[in-house]
Amino acid sequence: MNAATNIFKLITRTPEETRELGRHVGTLSQPGDVYLLSGNLGAGKTCFTQGVARGLGIEEYVMSPSFVILREHQGRLPLYHIDLYRLESVDEAAELGLDDYLYGKGVCVVEWAERARNVLPSDNLMVHIDYADDDERCFRIEANGPRYRDIISKLKKAYGLQKTEKCS
Repeated sequence: MNAATNIFKLITRTPEETRELGRHVGTLSQPGDVYLLSGNLGAGKTCFTQGVARGLGIEEYVMSPSFVILREHQGRLPLYHIDLYRLESVDEAAELGLDDYLYGKGVCVVEWAERARNVLPSDNLMVHIDYADDDERCFRIEANGPRYRDIISKLKKAYGLQKTEKCS
């Protein structure tokens, strides 16, 4: 499989465009999906997750679970929103007992996934968000496993070819 078929890049210019991208991913979600998010503070991880929630039919407001680590929301599938920002080490992540969520029947969105990458599922959709400039965000979405290549393929169809020179 060509590496380019595993990667989708997109620039969003507003929080609503970021939520819309997340919504699209949410509509494609199936039980057991794991989305790993990385990016600097304020890059749009929670905004993207709010969109995933919309795509799952979740009507309640979704906020970052930074202080509680995990929030569960009910929609057509459960959404397990995990935030690893406050973790000091990978060992802490392993001790949290997240396997029931990560390998369960819901959809897991993990913010700050880079803090525990080696204890998270190897099959996943990796979503890296960078600042392109003050308002624009660069999304680099990578499929790790056949299930996620299908999502990439559907995103490429939905969004077509867009200029993403700002995305590396």
